[in-house]
Amino acid sequence: MDILQMLGRDQIRTDFPEYRVGDTVKVHYKIKEGSKERIQIFQGIVIQKRGAGVSKSFTVRKVSSGVGVERIFPQNSPNIDKLEIVRHGQVRRAKLFYLRSAKGKAGRIKERRRFTA
Repeated sequence: MDILQMLGRDQIRTDFPEYRVGDTVKVHYKIKEGSKERIQIFQGIVIQKRGAGVSKSFTVRKVSSGVGVERIFPQNSPNIDKLEIVRHGQVRRAKLFYLRSAKGKAGRIKERRRFTA
């Protein structure tokens, strides 16, 4: 096993729910302002997942006041308090960069249906 993989193995977080590209998530992120610390919630659609191991990250996009905002979160960051899944989206590609140019209803993602056995 690679030395970097062995060192980073104990820093990998396993407390996240299983999420995919296209899911709408709420990321509870710790913000430090001076000596105070607060939690800010960033809710949006996961448009990409990238990397592996310790360097894994995901990008979340939301539209706020008509302006698109994207934020990249390192998955193994200690600043992420928790990750909630709001909706499971049904998509057919791994990167949803086409949402950057989509306006209005074209930017919506269909919800993935759940089958009960």
